[in-house]
Amino acid sequence: MPVIEQQDSRALVREYLSSKDEDGQDIEQTLALLERIKSLLKEKNAAIVAHYYTSPVIQALAEESGGCVSDSLEMARFGKNHPAATLIVAGVKFMGETAKILSPEKRILMPTLEATCSLDIGCPIDEFSAFCDQHPDRTVVVYANTSAAVKARADWVVTSSIALEVVDHLDSLGEKILWAPDKHLGGYVQKQTGADVLCWDGSCIVHEEFKAQGILDLKKVYPDAAVLVHPESPASVVEIADMAGSTSQIIRAAKDMPNKRFIVATDQGIFYKMQQGVPDKELIIAPTAGSGATCRSCANCPWMGMNELQNLAQSLEFGINEIRVDESLRLAAMKPLQRMLDFKA
Repeated sequence: MPVIEQQDSRALVREYLSSKDEDGQDIEQTLALLERIKSLLKEKNAAIVAHYYTSPVIQALAEESGGCVSDSLEMARFGKNHPAATLIVAGVKFMGETAKILSPEKRILMPTLEATCSLDIGCPIDEFSAFCDQHPDRTVVVYANTSAAVKARADWVVTSSIALEVVDHLDSLGEKILWAPDKHLGGYVQKQTGADVLCWDGSCIVHEEFKAQGILDLKKVYPDAAVLVHPESPASVVEIADMAGSTSQIIRAAKDMPNKRFIVATDQGIFYKMQQGVPDKELIIAPTAGSGATCRSCANCPWMGMNELQNLAQSLEFGINEIRVDESLRLAAMKPLQRMLDFKA
């Protein structure tokens, strides 16, 4: 296995801004901002918890300041166990809420409260609760990409890394599943486990755009490339994959599989950590565009992209964009979240 090397955030800033034709003054200002954030993290006893889909600069800063870059499950675990008094959650709002639910004694800040998720937006609590009431015989399993209120209505919370194992376990007990919100991941879970799964009609705006035909066309150019996909992608994309799994599982597969090239169907923010683990391998983003499009792939979550150094620094310095969760709601949501954290396949 190749040695994983971190890329210094200062080097990343120079590379990133140079590619955007920013002048030297802008680069130096950004480098100074990086150092200011590092000082504030120490001063405020804070740590950055960042998702794989945030920018490489944010990820590098999180790593070298003693924080964490991971998927949503490990973000939750890291934040809960870290001794910092303040957590800066660089991701989307449901991740900040989850951190507050698990660590009520900590102050949870985000670079922006506007960063949300199409799965969260597409599963409003009133409509979802009515859907659950229509199917009282089913065990409610919700994906982590949901609001605190939706989690509180659930029996289980899962991430994509443990969804199969949890549903397989519940199926072995004879339980029927009500799944929300991602229909593609729910369909994948149903197919893999054979469980009785009723899905809410939701989807991720990034993963839903991957095109099976585009990937097959790309495979003709790179026949030796293995296809790695996130199961939030449409079934037609998952069916042609060499491996389907969560972000952390995709990174692991790139290390473990012998292929020297990979076509990757998930947000291309993941490439930062993937390339650390496989510096000698080529990573190719899977196409999302049709044949008449001007770009080949737009696999970047617009909300993840709202996490920037400037708003992260402002949030940390002035204590703004704090996540708060009503205590009764927090306690209700904690139950299914704790089941997720305690679960062992």
